[in-house]
Amino acid sequence: MADYLPLPEDWDRALAVVAHPDDLEYGAAGAVARWTRLGKSVAYLLVTRGEAGIDGLPPHEAGPLRVREQLAGAAVVGVSAVEFLDHPDGTVEYGLPLRRDIAAAIRRHRPELVITGNHHPTFPGGALNTADHRVVGQAVVDAVRDAANRWVFPDPDVEPWGGVRHVAVSASPHAGHAVDLTDTFDLGVASLRAHAAYLAGLGGGDMADPEAFLRREAEEAGKRFGGRPAATFELLVM
Repeated sequence: MADYLPLPEDWDRALAVVAHPDDLEYGAAGAVARWTRLGKSVAYLLVTRGEAGIDGLPPHEAGPLRVREQLAGAAVVGVSAVEFLDHPDGTVEYGLPLRRDIAAAIRRHRPELVITGNHHPTFPGGALNTADHRVVGQAVVDAVRDAANRWVFPDPDVEPWGGVRHVAVSASPHAGHAVDLTDTFDLGVASLRAHAAYLAGLGGGDMADPEAFLRREAEEAGKRFGGRPAATFELLVM
């Protein structure tokens, strides 16, 4: 396989849009920490509050808890702007309401880079992806174009935004770019550790151990990135 290319960093503002609290922390947060350290502005947009994500907690308890954990995890990597769209966790539907909400956020934040999660049927290694991840990732790609067209979801109070140059897809099986985590890997781990209730609800296993899971992924990526621990992305040119 070819080596990963460095993800372009000649931008100032990014918006990360994912389905659930913890989605960014499973790989991308270390890259976000690098970018905020470089002085770049990164905002988070969560499509759900993750209320269906903890089997032992009813949604009315899990949702507020996971919001608090997401805010804490974002703060670890230098992100203070965190918004939630309140689509229903586990049953997010692809369609015009979702595209409209994401396009509106893109117009508000006016990013040059949009980050999202894997919208493909599988993850690297072949594990099946979930419906919310697939739906949200595809809606993000489409909403980038929607946001640039003043006649799609017209809003007299907000100008269209066609300044998104790239969409970076985290956890994609088609990744071709990477970000060096040498100086921020530990921050990525701490960001995931902030999701303590969610991790406890997993009941053990590899994904419940932030250090082990993220280190394995970063070191595996590093084999194609000069031996440096890395976060990988599929880069879509808009």
